[in-house]
Amino acid sequence: MTLPVGPAPGTASTRPARSGLDRRTWHVRANAVVVAWLLAAAVAAVVHRFLPESTWLLTHLLLLGAVTSAILVWSSHFADTLLGRPAPGGQRFMVARLAGHTLGALAIVAGMITGRDAVLTVGAALVALVAVVHGGVILRQRRGALMARFGALSLFYVLAVAFLATGAVLGALLARTATDAVVQAQLYLAHVATMLLGFVGLTVLGTLVVLWPTMLRTKMVPSAPLAAGRALGVLAGGVAVVESAALTGVRPLVAAGALVYLLGVALLVRPMVTIARVKRPISFATLSAAAAVAWFAVCVAALGVLVATAPSWPGAVDRVGGLVAPFAAGFAAQVLLGALSYLAPVMLGGGPAVVRAVNAEMDRAAVARVVTVNLCLALFVLPVPSLVRVTTSMLGLAVMVAFLVLLARAGLARRRAARRRDDDVVTGGLRVGPPPVRRRLGGAWGVGAVALAVVLGVAGDPAAAGLGAASASADVAATGETTTVEVSVEGMRFTPSTIEVPAGNRLVIELTNTGTDVHDLVLETGATSGRLSVGQRATVDVGVVGRDLDGWCSVAGHRQMGMTLRVVAVGAPAGKTASAGATGDRAQGAPTTGGHAAMGPPSPPTGAPAADLLDLQADPGPGFRPHDAALPPAPDATVHRVTLTVSEVQAEVAPGVTQERWTFNGSAPGPTLRGKVGDVFDVTLVNDGTIGHSIDFHAGALAPDRPMRTIAPGESLTYRFTATHSGIWMYHCSTMPMSMHIANGMFGAVIIDPPNLPPVDREYVLVQSELYLGAVGGPADADKITADTPDLVVFDGYANQYDHARLPARVGERVRVWVLDAGPNRGSAFHVVGAQFDTLYTEGAYHLGGPDGAGGDPTGGAQVLALAAAQGGFVELTFPEAGNYPFVSHAMVDAERGAHGFFQVSE
Repeated sequence: MTLPVGPAPGTASTRPARSGLDRRTWHVRANAVVVAWLLAAAVAAVVHRFLPESTWLLTHLLLLGAVTSAILVWSSHFADTLLGRPAPGGQRFMVARLAGHTLGALAIVAGMITGRDAVLTVGAALVALVAVVHGGVILRQRRGALMARFGALSLFYVLAVAFLATGAVLGALLARTATDAVVQAQLYLAHVATMLLGFVGLTVLGTLVVLWPTMLRTKMVPSAPLAAGRALGVLAGGVAVVESAALTGVRPLVAAGALVYLLGVALLVRPMVTIARVKRPISFATLSAAAAVAWFAVCVAALGVLVATAPSWPGAVDRVGGLVAPFAAGFAAQVLLGALSYLAPVMLGGGPAVVRAVNAEMDRAAVARVVTVNLCLALFVLPVPSLVRVTTSMLGLAVMVAFLVLLARAGLARRRAARRRDDDVVTGGLRVGPPPVRRRLGGAWGVGAVALAVVLGVAGDPAAAGLGAASASADVAATGETTTVEVSVEGMRFTPSTIEVPAGNRLVIELTNTGTDVHDLVLETGATSGRLSVGQRATVDVGVVGRDLDGWCSVAGHRQMGMTLRVVAVGAPAGKTASAGATGDRAQGAPTTGGHAAMGPPSPPTGAPAADLLDLQADPGPGFRPHDAALPPAPDATVHRVTLTVSEVQAEVAPGVTQERWTFNGSAPGPTLRGKVGDVFDVTLVNDGTIGHSIDFHAGALAPDRPMRTIAPGESLTYRFTATHSGIWMYHCSTMPMSMHIANGMFGAVIIDPPNLPPVDREYVLVQSELYLGAVGGPADADKITADTPDLVVFDGYANQYDHARLPARVGERVRVWVLDAGPNRGSAFHVVGAQFDTLYTEGAYHLGGPDGAGGDPTGGAQVLALAAAQGGFVELTFPEAGNYPFVSHAMVDAERGAHGFFQVSE
């Protein structure tokens, strides 16, 4: 990431040559490692939903992999030039350090993904060791050096790698500390500050002192080295304050440390601004570097404010999570890509003609690329509709990945230029960058590309963008005055829930999501806040109010839970005001306290009622694929690593009836997990939905505060528990309203085999649940859930599916059937018509049969496995003769609603 000072890339240099590899070969091979890390990060960004710990992995592939490798390579090269002498050990020792860091980084990634703390610790130790050695080499290099004008800048690198070693230790401690949420949060913030502000920040800022004028091909401001020397102490002091505040638990001190650090940034950047006024940045490298520094300053300021004002240390971590994208992509990735673009001629080698050819490729569409990336980042951190965030982030990623394509093109351009002997021919048709007209239009192209991405996102979710707003004025004359009201979220309520505004006033609602889930505010006029993550804030301009208005949260089920808002137009004409006796929290220009508002009228339907299409005598269509009820044996592994990805899918739940289902790994029920007592389950939950979700494993016993918390779209968490008791256990989303999330498909089973469980010929698992049909293609009907009036009761997510795909068995075979009642409301009375159970196990105990006579009288039998919602067990039976044996819930109305299937028994 850092660059050599002195001559521009491709020109002659009098610096002593390193021993070993020639310079070009060394640069190509070293930077190939950096490019490989970048490519891995790009792939991880595209396929993140399929990866465990995806957010952590993507961040560390970029920062620990690509950025740190680049810093090691180019800080060594830069120190050679600053100090006027080669480093001890030369290139071979640098290769060894780079290899050691790469192995350490890979071990950290492998240890985190597999849950092997020992591997992760070894990797962190290796990274720290390489950092200490790298700093020692530069210090040794300083002894006896000429210490020219810029020699003191090498101390930026010494301090930076010291922070890298410290950050690696903190990271290892963080990974191994899983019991205390407050300690984890403090370690996390200390680790982040040390690595980003200390290691990456000092390296980048120190390098830019000389690199900035070099990239602009102009002279340095004479005061720049002195300013940098002063800034170094201030910057290091700021990092120390932030780190100490985190480790000692004094949150307000984080803001002070961030302010000190920003003063250091200002001291160092001031000469850069002076240079830029004289020589305007126009290349991709300079524009990217300038944008990166701007993002860095904003992120440091935001870090101080968010941590200092957070209600707790865990709350501070949740807030700081929103800075991951601007820190990683806005700052680190942009400065890395800019630096590598400028370095391309150094890596590829060649004379002036080759430099011009390579630069022409690396600067292709420079302005458009920089504008696109930074607009996409800005939209990503703003409270825009979630689908807009998806489309713009994918566009920004594509533009960043274009760097790799341009680097490949630059290699081809270098080969073509090197073949030409006549420099006049080479330079005749080449320019250092795009023609002036294309530069002027570059910004417009970037804005246009982002605008198109926004349009596509809005088209996919127009309601979230607040399209189609109707008038709220009801022909009442405007007073010219504005009423502004602060509204917050408390649990599943807006506070205040009733707003009084003088008729004719313009109403502005300042909404802050102080809840624990994604929420929005939609008014019947169509005005909306858009969906807000926890802690986000939005302004809703309702316009001139001349009549009463209803508002609500449009997230499925939230309105039915009481998230409604009433706007009362005081003094409006008769027929335009609220009905007598309306109650609720009221605000008139400012929130006050009181009771909750009554629920408003139901939302208008978005499609035909799915229940009208029900025909349980119909056959499924040709695309019908039954849920596989066969249960494989428990695996031999004692540690089970699973990724459960939340997704919203369109699924058929009965012949010809489609609903939006919220799922774990694309199916409802989610995948069945199986193990033995004592096994460890390491589950990564990835939220690829559009609202907040969580997960609750009944098979584990641990405090729910952190592992069962609701995570926002795009986030992930790791849930680790040890199975201490046998049985079939439910897992489900526990985000409120829980009944809505479960009814909409977010449930599954964990089977922990009882000790000495005997083998059987066949095992099946059936999960009973209810369906409360909403509109065609829409989610469940929250009103039906509240009234407990299901349209369907099903096994494994589809009505009567095992009528059409019957479960096979043979006469005399021993069959074990595990049954879980996922609810959310109704129990099950599992019964097989024409058969009897000789073994019955429920909620951890044999009530009939079992090893060593655990279930009492061996002559006894059972006809029903009775389960309440969330209970589970298993039965065993043998079929006496061939035929079709129905299985049902013997609550017959539920059997008639779809809780029905067949065992098809053959000889």
